[in-house]
Amino acid sequence: MSDVADQPNRASSSQSRGSLRILSPGWSNRLIARPGFQAWVARVPLLRRIARAEGQELFDLVSGFVRAQVLMALVELDIPAQLLDRPRSVQDLALVADIPADRMQILLQAGAALGLLKARRDGQFGLARKGAALLGVPGLAAMIRHHGVFYRDLADPVALLRGETDTELAKFWPYVFGAHGDVPAETTRIYSDLMADSQGLVAQDTLRQVRFANVRHLLDVGGGSGAFVSAVCQAHPALKATVFDLPAVMPQAANRLAATGLSGRVDLAGGSFRDDSLPAGADMISLVRVLYDHSDETVAALLAKVFSALPPGGRLIISEPMAGGARPESSGDVYFAFYTLAMRTGRARSAARIAQMCQAAGFAAVRCPRPARPYVTSVVEATRPNDIERRQGV
Repeated sequence: MSDVADQPNRASSSQSRGSLRILSPGWSNRLIARPGFQAWVARVPLLRRIARAEGQELFDLVSGFVRAQVLMALVELDIPAQLLDRPRSVQDLALVADIPADRMQILLQAGAALGLLKARRDGQFGLARKGAALLGVPGLAAMIRHHGVFYRDLADPVALLRGETDTELAKFWPYVFGAHGDVPAETTRIYSDLMADSQGLVAQDTLRQVRFANVRHLLDVGGGSGAFVSAVCQAHPALKATVFDLPAVMPQAANRLAATGLSGRVDLAGGSFRDDSLPAGADMISLVRVLYDHSDETVAALLAKVFSALPPGGRLIISEPMAGGARPESSGDVYFAFYTLAMRTGRARSAARIAQMCQAAGFAAVRCPRPARPYVTSVVEATRPNDIERRQGV
């Protein structure tokens, strides 16, 4: 009786296992990956639009390297700037660029297809809104030109992932490896200018997410030529600041602060956070686009130094592009992840990972506000607790 009674249950169990096999995690992927299924979807009115959109997105990924090189050519030839005031003919632009007119036509058509230029009925080309925005972002054109180095490092991405590539970016950023005064002056200038040009956008987003009203003295570690400190001091006239960076960078910082009239409010301290103690007296310390340049060991040591340099209640501000962690994000997990990989040191970390490292260094009340523009920067804010709070695990 029991055997007979169990037969329906066994059949039901078998059917359930069969259903589970059908609904296994990969079943939908295997279905979608069939060419026949794709052909069927293209014939179904309700699914056709979705399939077409996904097909276009997939093709955009496939052709992405060409899009990037079209952008590079437009910037290298200064096409957007030449179209800023008025449309121009293909022949005019070809003459200035010393490129055959038929090939300039190809470039301009590509720029229009990317939404950077406008193709006019009279055959001329003008500047589209996106192209004008490209000109309006400080340092963007310089970064695009700099990408020539990055592209060469990505020529064999598998070799890069295996660590078999002797990358150019590793040589471009000597400061990451702790170089000191022997860095050539021209290298220092290129490094500082490239960082400072885009620092204005980083400062804007950081100022929106962090309260500086009660800050008395800001110490910007790895502050470069003082671009971030300048933006903060201009927004908060009562605040004083110190820029701490390698001695080779100090002349650029002195020039910038003098030009902005902030020399009397901002001190300059030359040194290496790897080898030297941090200047004392600040109630806020900022690390702006610093951590993702370095290994976990270097970051942990730096966070410990920052903790020691702050008084109880002092705050640490970390501002840089970050990975998405459990929810991968295109700028942090694609661009900055591979950029730091090509640098051969550092990594793009998620806000959650950085928060964990801050807590391991002793910080509390860690806050990760939602970024306005993740491709510009994200922010992590942490506070040094007092001794009683530390003992209580607050």
